[in-house]
Amino acid sequence: MNISDELEKLHKLRESGVLSEEEYEKAKKSLLENNQPGSEEKKDATVVNSSETNKWAMFIHLSQFCGYVIPLAGLIVPIVLWQIKKDELPGVDRHGRIVANWIFTEIIFAIIFVILIFLIIGIPLLIVLGIVGIIFPIVGAVKASEGEAWPYPCSIRFFNLN
Repeated sequence: MNISDELEKLHKLRESGVLSEEEYEKAKKSLLENNQPGSEEKKDATVVNSSETNKWAMFIHLSQFCGYVIPLAGLIVPIVLWQIKKDELPGVDRHGRIVANWIFTEIIFAIIFVILIFLIIGIPLLIVLGIVGIIFPIVGAVKASEGEAWPYPCSIRFFNLN
């Protein structure tokens, strides 16, 4: 379908009341901008950049598991990846902040729960923290691979997510 057919469709939708004047103007502008010479190159660059961002964001979430192989790597690797890629791929910055918030929150909760072991309640709380310490990074990585930033529940916001 060529651009004139698309514009005609938009015009008919506006006349029938399906589209408001504002929606019509937005759709028309978008259609005309996307059919400019070089717009395909922009789309390709955006798709590549987006998939690259999603990939690195997923790596940041999953890199928390490095701590199970090498002590403290689960703390260091995500922060290093975040710092390396945040300027190159701005979308990675939000994921890095989410993961850093969770790591620091998890450390604080672990310290509190270890102290609470003396009151018996700390043992089940540590078990729950261990379970969510596995589930949250997996869910965050899956969401990141789909292009969505998922702030981990119960995280203390040390870094602003804006």
